[in-house]
Amino acid sequence: MVGLYVRDQDEALEFYVEKLGFRVHTDVKNGDYRWLTVQHPDQPSFQLGLFKPGPPTHDEGSAQALREILAKGAMPPLVLDVDDCRATYERLRARGVEFTQEPVERYGNVDAGFRDPSGNGWKMLQSRR
Repeated sequence: MVGLYVRDQDEALEFYVEKLGFRVHTDVKNGDYRWLTVQHPDQPSFQLGLFKPGPPTHDEGSAQALREILAKGAMPPLVLDVDDCRATYERLRARGVEFTQEPVERYGNVDAGFRDPSGNGWKMLQSRR
């Protein structure tokens, strides 16, 4: 499992499920804390945690700093391995995903970039097989 900080868990859930095609794995609350994970249908053993900075994990000062870093899009990008980058780009763009980079061929691979609504960067990569 890999965790991502998001500014709004409902907004993130809608993006990852409705636009990227992930499925909800776990969505439980304990008071104000919400444990929310999704998984890609082609990788059911992997979970992506969508977590909001704040208690009980962070004090308010740390949570605020994380929210500011997130808003700047400064978190490291993640990579989504795809079979056909150009076709996936067209499909996701039609669903409303806003890309920061159209598919580009480099070194025998094809990659494209996008951000989620919280500013987390993603690279879609079609590797030479």
